[in-house]
Amino acid sequence: MSGYIPLSTLDLVLAAVFLLLNAGFSIALRLGLERQLLVASLRMIVQLLMVGLLLKAVFAIASPWVTLLVAAAMVVFAGREIWARQERRLSGAWGYGLGATSMLVAGTLVTLFALTTQIRPAPWWSPQFSLPLFGMILGNTMTGVSLGLDTLHATLHRERRAIEAQLLLGRTRFQATSPFLRRALRSGFTPIINAMAATGVVSLPGMMTGQILSGVDPQQAVKYQLLIMFLIGGATGLGVLGAVVASARRLTDHRHRLRLDRMEAAGD
Repeated sequence: MSGYIPLSTLDLVLAAVFLLLNAGFSIALRLGLERQLLVASLRMIVQLLMVGLLLKAVFAIASPWVTLLVAAAMVVFAGREIWARQERRLSGAWGYGLGATSMLVAGTLVTLFALTTQIRPAPWWSPQFSLPLFGMILGNTMTGVSLGLDTLHATLHRERRAIEAQLLLGRTRFQATSPFLRRALRSGFTPIINAMAATGVVSLPGMMTGQILSGVDPQQAVKYQLLIMFLIGGATGLGVLGAVVASARRLTDHRHRLRLDRMEAAGD
């Protein structure tokens, strides 16, 4: 098979019947999820339609500055998601900036590496390649960073007396917080580790499935999927490590004190 099979609006409507069925189950079982399900579905439709129109225009313009502007907007929204997902977060500009910066640095570094060494489109910043790749890397890095930071902040707040006792006994700030640092890092790494372990056995990733449906040779689709998973894993690791270590440094000081006054609860 070559090419792809075009989908009509009717095809999408028929697929959406299953969501309506789930909403019906929610009503029948009094789960109260039908409104959230329908609202989320409508948001998804609107967002994807808008993204489709935007990407079509960006691809047609083929400008490095427009591509950079779209990538920057993606980082801004992803940074907002990291900030919003934390029950406790750093106060002030640190609350938004630390997660967004670590994700930006890791995602940009890995994306540029892939574009210039493995994929090599012409030009190298081609929006058709750079934006989807950056989006996949950014989305997964965002999940890891948000989980790592949320775990670190919640744990430091919960175990603050134990940490302060260690500091009073002469431990450095790194020695006192290292067990909780490792716990936060494990939490941030868990989603990508689970994804890699299940790929090919439990699930076929969306990118690989899309390529196969469009007629790409399965072996070539597998190579691309492996490339993407390696890049996502690398970016997630760099992002989580940078965010968690930087946040731990922010929540302690050079006098080896725990500075939870630099943290606030969501909604404060």
